[in-house]
Amino acid sequence: MQRLWKVALGSLCVLWGAACASSKPATTAQMPVPPASPTPVVSGVVEEATVTATATVLRVDVKKRQVTLKAPDGQPFTITVDETVKNLPQVKKGDLVTVAYFESIAYDVRRPGEAEPGVAAASEITTAKPGQKPGGVIAEVYRVTATITAMDKKAPSVTLQVPGGVARTIAVRDPSKLDKVKVGDLVELTYSEALAVSVEKPKK
Repeated sequence: MQRLWKVALGSLCVLWGAACASSKPATTAQMPVPPASPTPVVSGVVEEATVTATATVLRVDVKKRQVTLKAPDGQPFTITVDETVKNLPQVKKGDLVTVAYFESIAYDVRRPGEAEPGVAAASEITTAKPGQKPGGVIAEVYRVTATITAMDKKAPSVTLQVPGGVARTIAVRDPSKLDKVKVGDLVELTYSEALAVSVEKPKK
């Protein structure tokens, strides 16, 4: 929970700071769309987690640009909002600030020609429109596509090679999946992370 709020504090300021600049999603990079291909030979999720927490607005000082919140554990903390934010007056005492954090690591194994080895990254920020309560979503996706250069079913493990990078051998949790995989296949590792922040009036 402490990690969630540490991430949320910085992201909350980013979202509030960007809210006045544009009401449209801002894409800083675009993830290349892989060519159409059959269903992956093997796919799965290595790790996935979602954490949600809600804090209550205790005080808003528009002149000092400060908002004091009460964390889920009851501890108060104060953040300073950037001068460029025009949505701060919409935040009132008693409002609820909800933060939802999501991250996952997934993989797909494809045959040669169905994917290209390499690294790609994309991020997107969506903010509230001017006049609305602050809020938005920050999402980031990283994709690494590596070639299987060796396999060891006894270990079990596979060795992956990214162009220009060092080959790495990783353990395989489910040995049975290696029966469908062979040297030369490509492994797409996708790491996704998203943080959504919303400010709402408490329900009566």
